[in-house]
Amino acid sequence: MRDLHVVYASDDKFSDILGVSLTSLYENNKEMEQVTIYILDSGIGEENKDKLKNLSIKYKRKNIQWIEAKNITKVLGMDVAVDRDSLSQYARLFVSSVLPEELERVLYLDCDIIVASGLEELWNLDMQGKTIAALNDAFSKWYRMNIDLQPKDIMFNSGVMLIDLKKWKEQKVEDRLMEFIGRKKGKIQQGDQGALNAVLSYDTYCFEPRFNSVTIYYDFSYEELLVYRKPPEFYTEKEIRRAVTEPVLIHFTTSFLSRRPWIEGCQHRYVSEWMKYKEMSPWKAEKMREYKKPSGIKGMYVRATKRMPRKMMIELSGLLQAYGRPIVNRLLK
Repeated sequence: MRDLHVVYASDDKFSDILGVSLTSLYENNKEMEQVTIYILDSGIGEENKDKLKNLSIKYKRKNIQWIEAKNITKVLGMDVAVDRDSLSQYARLFVSSVLPEELERVLYLDCDIIVASGLEELWNLDMQGKTIAALNDAFSKWYRMNIDLQPKDIMFNSGVMLIDLKKWKEQKVEDRLMEFIGRKKGKIQQGDQGALNAVLSYDTYCFEPRFNSVTIYYDFSYEELLVYRKPPEFYTEKEIRRAVTEPVLIHFTTSFLSRRPWIEGCQHRYVSEWMKYKEMSPWKAEKMREYKKPSGIKGMYVRATKRMPRKMMIELSGLLQAYGRPIVNRLLK
């Protein structure tokens, strides 16, 4: 298949980050015959919309398809908790009902991703009959228990999802997501990602980590990562090493040990790559965002970790990450 279909979801606050991602996508997929971009729009301003439109013109690609994002709180008639960023992330739960009826496969990407190389291999991936392909994420068994999964069930990172829309519809995934969120009264560990995991864990093909190279691969050694996250099953060290040295998609996820590339002081291995595409984008004059020191308990902990020996910091953080956070989530339900 030489026609690439990609969907993003964004509000105005993240539209410049989306623009950098889209620049990298267009720049590294010039060999694809067609590239169609769908944006689930949660209030992107006209100025930023025009900049995004101009990107598709610059690269001589099809016009961006703008789709008004569904508001999850209005759909369900209840408040829904946000895990990170904004409520706009829930818009991707409705892909099957808002994208063109004839579309059979789509690649969903978070805005905080740069496309480091061509997407043809990922786009044509054999999904082994599953509804989605995604990254097997490193979470402890306690996270699984909070979303009604078994200790060794798949938990995936939903920032990159290759979606078989035909199967998504056949399996009534959208209805099942709404039912799960409603049953949990809108309070779900990890928000929309938690709901997706609860519904699709048994219907996910786990692709190689180079297709979603997340920040923890850079902040920790392989051994440290296993201590910190305590996943029941995980990729091999060789696979993670390849994800770091030969990433297809670089995903700048949040981490208490590092900053994201649009924030002053970022030292991520690939910050210069993100900056390269920013300079190519209509947002090249945009100032870097100011770093805001974490406050409260989180701020105290981050400051304390800087004074600890690294081994102690990893072990203590691992206890809080693998056990403390999911237990707190359970108590706050």
